[in-house]
Amino acid sequence: MSRTLARRAWCASLFLAGAACAAAPVMAAAAAAAHPAAQPAHVVVDTGHTPKRPGATGASGRVEYLYNLDLTNAIARELTLRGVRVSRVAADGKEIALTERATRVPGADFFLSVHHDSMQQHYIDAGRQREFAGFAIFVSTRNPRYEESLRCARAIGEQLLAAGEKPSEYHAEPIEGENRPFVDRRLGIHRYDGLAVLRTAPMAAVLVEAGVIVNPDEEARLARPDTIETLAGAVAQGAAACVAQ
Repeated sequence: MSRTLARRAWCASLFLAGAACAAAPVMAAAAAAAHPAAQPAHVVVDTGHTPKRPGATGASGRVEYLYNLDLTNAIARELTLRGVRVSRVAADGKEIALTERATRVPGADFFLSVHHDSMQQHYIDAGRQREFAGFAIFVSTRNPRYEESLRCARAIGEQLLAAGEKPSEYHAEPIEGENRPFVDRRLGIHRYDGLAVLRTAPMAAVLVEAGVIVNPDEEARLARPDTIETLAGAVAQGAAACVAQ
């Protein structure tokens, strides 16, 4: 059947004729333009550090970047399964400045930076590395969308708690270099205005420390595939729920 005959048959099924039939495709196009399909939410997943600047060193000697990469790979998969568009930063192993990480995709809805935690050397030297375990979440009041950032941080924190994870309170320790005030103690959310990736992000932004890799017991758990999947699912669920609002 030709396109013209097909269109006449379609019009007849709708009881249209003449000029109305001729105008129908134009009217349909106008209606589609007036009600475009909803675009998927867009999340930037930042793998903390790089191979040349790998961050903390775990108790086993494995570096933080590798833990970050394992977890962000899983988070990206989980977000994609939830219908979220994902852009990756630093997953390719190339060097990138802190101030460029959150500005590569300025039109995204949310920026998520993923890390694994250490603690100050004098704690380790004193044999205190097993004292702290668990996650920490950071937001910055210098982010232009702070309230939205905090909402996303809370959504992620709630999912981590629901998954059986517990917040570490290490970063609230009243010592030089820490002493980061709690915004929400129950959810492990701290304010840290100086974090470059949070304050330079043009969109809502959160940094998650997934666990403490200088704690040998915690590091062994964080390396397990089931733990990675649990953490990834919780973080992805929280981020997806936040950007969907």
